[in-house]
Amino acid sequence: MVYNFAKNFGIKNAPTWCPGCGNFAIQAATKNALVSEGFNPHNTVFVFDVGCSGNGADKIEANTVHGLHGRAISLAAGAAIANPKMKIIASSGDGATFSEGPGHLIHAIRNNYPMVFMLHNNENYGLTTGQASALTPKGAKMNASPDGVYLEPINALQFVLSLNPSFVARTFSGDIPHMTAIFKEAIKHDGFAFVEILQTCPTYNKVTPEAWYKERVKKIEELKDYDSSDIWAARKLAEDMEKDIYLGIFYKDSSRENFLKMIPNRKSATTTLIEEVKSYDVKAFL
Repeated sequence: MVYNFAKNFGIKNAPTWCPGCGNFAIQAATKNALVSEGFNPHNTVFVFDVGCSGNGADKIEANTVHGLHGRAISLAAGAAIANPKMKIIASSGDGATFSEGPGHLIHAIRNNYPMVFMLHNNENYGLTTGQASALTPKGAKMNASPDGVYLEPINALQFVLSLNPSFVARTFSGDIPHMTAIFKEAIKHDGFAFVEILQTCPTYNKVTPEAWYKERVKKIEELKDYDSSDIWAARKLAEDMEKDIYLGIFYKDSSRENFLKMIPNRKSATTTLIEEVKSYDVKAFL
């Protein structure tokens, strides 16, 4: 299938990412998935965090907005609740998500907001020149940790899978077709779709470059009899981040209602919240 990026999400602004950055491929796969699923710039909202992923805000034609550092999820959740007719996609890095904003992530999963969240995991704060994040591997020598990181990293998927999510997947910035397929499934999910993207950072993360991942990544679909409705199987599969690093849909529960559908007084509503906004005469109160 041929996608017309110039007409669908294409923009003339030149990218400012470092050569070889995983963001080039991530954005291409995002466009692939949206066009394939019939979305256009008018019914899509991108909420960007601060960081290298946030530099994509003016590199794609759509409704785009920046959130505060670590707060993109809460901004996107508000948009998703106000107007579920729009496809809401939020992007944040590993630093923003697991250092500044883990509280927002926890409650987005718990509330099952109808949105897609893309975790750009390049295992460092790339925009501020390579400081270690909560996901940086132990022992990695970073610009602000020249002797090596001495803390154990958070396993993103293990963290999310412990919170009763409705959709959890992982993909890799070195594989555009796989990213496209995963993004399509996330876009179709009616709830909070969490997607971890193992992203290369050629400038600051020398510990896990693209070649390192390509020697280790494997596809879940290659596993015989894997059941994506078994959350304990998903948690077990997510443990290994050193040898056999699996990509694909780890867990999916389509039976869970999203946030709006769970609210009793919204079950009979036929309008969106944004459609219910009205002007009221307040002269009597003045």
